[in-house]
Amino acid sequence: MKYKWILFDADETLFHFDAFKGLQLMFSRYDMDFSQHDYDEYQITNKPLWIDYQNGTISAEQLQNIRFQGWAEKLEVTTQALNSDFLLAMADICAPLTGAKELLASLHGKVNMGIITNGFTELQEIRLKRTGFKEYFSSLVISEQIGIAKPDVGIFEHALAEMGQPEKHHVLMVGDNPHSDILGGLNAGIDTCWLNVDGLDNPAGITPHYQVSSLKELQLLLHQAVAQTKDID
Repeated sequence: MKYKWILFDADETLFHFDAFKGLQLMFSRYDMDFSQHDYDEYQITNKPLWIDYQNGTISAEQLQNIRFQGWAEKLEVTTQALNSDFLLAMADICAPLTGAKELLASLHGKVNMGIITNGFTELQEIRLKRTGFKEYFSSLVISEQIGIAKPDVGIFEHALAEMGQPEKHHVLMVGDNPHSDILGGLNAGIDTCWLNVDGLDNPAGITPHYQVSSLKELQLLLHQAVAQTKDID
């Protein structure tokens, strides 16, 4: 097992993504309360939109507009304004997952690292800067920017091209979502590691090369792999 590149998902792989808290903060800035019931109603619309986005049947802009349409009408603002305010709120409450800082710092300078995310551009850059993670990554591939979302092989091919076409057996994809991260990586022909913190069963037809239950466990796994790259050009 020898890796020159480690690719990470962002949300719930490196960063906490508490959408409920983010929405509460955003709506508080409009002097509105946002309840658990409101969130449940929001998710009825939001969750299917993300599936459609990952399947390539809607665009990032359509997702952003549709999920906030009702609220935008109530507040008499545009859906894009609400989407931007939500992403800003998410940046304001952003926190790395436990062990993320230690993991990235320990790998820095030993392997190349990149991010492949279906998250939106407005959040990624500010979050990387605020956490101090920006220096660790030499590649940042955002589905919104290239018009292809995980698990589509196209986003992985785009990333590999940006990385200088490393040999695929030297690339590992790490993520928490078996459908977008793991299946996408497998279909692209690269090794995969599922961050399975809840101890879920493998979805049918999806078998990652590795599974870990924490970033600390991932750090141990990756250092074993990195130790074998010292003689690789």
